[in-house]
Amino acid sequence: MTSTHCTRRHVLAVAGGVAVAGCAGGPGEDEAVEQTANGEPEVTDVTLLLNWRISGLHAPYVAARENGFYDEEGFGNVEIESGDGADFAANQAGLGNVEFAISSADQVLNVNSRGLSPLCVGVVMQRNPNVVFAARDGFGELTDPEQLEGATVGSGPGMVREMTQAYLDRHGVLESVDYVDAGFDTVQQLLAGDLDAAGGVFGDVVDAEQQGAEADVLSIDETIRSYGHLVAVDEGFAAENETTVRSFLRATARGAAWASENPEEAIDALVDVQPELEEVRENQLEKWEQMYAEYMLSDAIRERGWGVSDTEPWGETYETLASADVFEDDVDPETVWTNDYLDDEYEYIADYDGQAGV
Repeated sequence: MTSTHCTRRHVLAVAGGVAVAGCAGGPGEDEAVEQTANGEPEVTDVTLLLNWRISGLHAPYVAARENGFYDEEGFGNVEIESGDGADFAANQAGLGNVEFAISSADQVLNVNSRGLSPLCVGVVMQRNPNVVFAARDGFGELTDPEQLEGATVGSGPGMVREMTQAYLDRHGVLESVDYVDAGFDTVQQLLAGDLDAAGGVFGDVVDAEQQGAEADVLSIDETIRSYGHLVAVDEGFAAENETTVRSFLRATARGAAWASENPEEAIDALVDVQPELEEVRENQLEKWEQMYAEYMLSDAIRERGWGVSDTEPWGETYETLASADVFEDDVDPETVWTNDYLDDEYEYIADYDGQAGV
């Protein structure tokens, strides 16, 4: 079967200073072999486009590659490329320009509403990574969203802004705060006292604490369930290359478990791949340790294994963004994810929490 998406392939733009070329042997190529549930991948040279510049949050993929886990699954080459946002990553997956991309639930829904078909095949970050936080010495102790009444709250653009706004609205304080666009300098504005509180992701809190701040954090996930990092592919590519997708997910789950068991070594591997991270090594280690300890596990993972999606977080994300008129056209949240490519007999998927030691 020929992919309906292959006619829409384009040359990738330069992302974050890194040029990512469209991959040969992608969806719809004549040499694609008939899919099977097991065996060698149909496509052995693949690109993984990250949602942003490579960091400690991407330790699982580097660990899987540098430890040979992708090789053992039959891949010849796995290129890991820095990206330019979760929206860009979802777009590139939907266009068929990359085989795999790291995106998020909100952007997979958003891009599907714009006529492409990125499909979530595995959830890496089971909890919504968005938070509202404040520095103790500037705001005082923040324990409840009602304390934000009358405060200046800033956030960056994109889905972080939409999630923060929805959170404030759900708690009845949106109309009473001065909600401002802080651009991409939210942490520094908070530490400088220009903001009373900030909407961001947990990595921003790590950045603030690394600069000496004592931060208090309100988790948006407790109010709005959503998935953070996830593996997205073009729906047509997955249908034609089942073994490639299943093999990639197996190796990635193994990489995530290894990196959780060996965080110091995982960051060493990351620094070897991206030497400039040596200067901020402790920052990257702390982000990774927080990610695997607090954001990658859920009851669904413990019961059904690594990578699984459930209906509820997708539905909550959809309702939140639909209320904010984010979508260009309607999209059914049940159609943008699947658990069908997760090998639930593979030890690093079926017993992920045991293998990861968390």
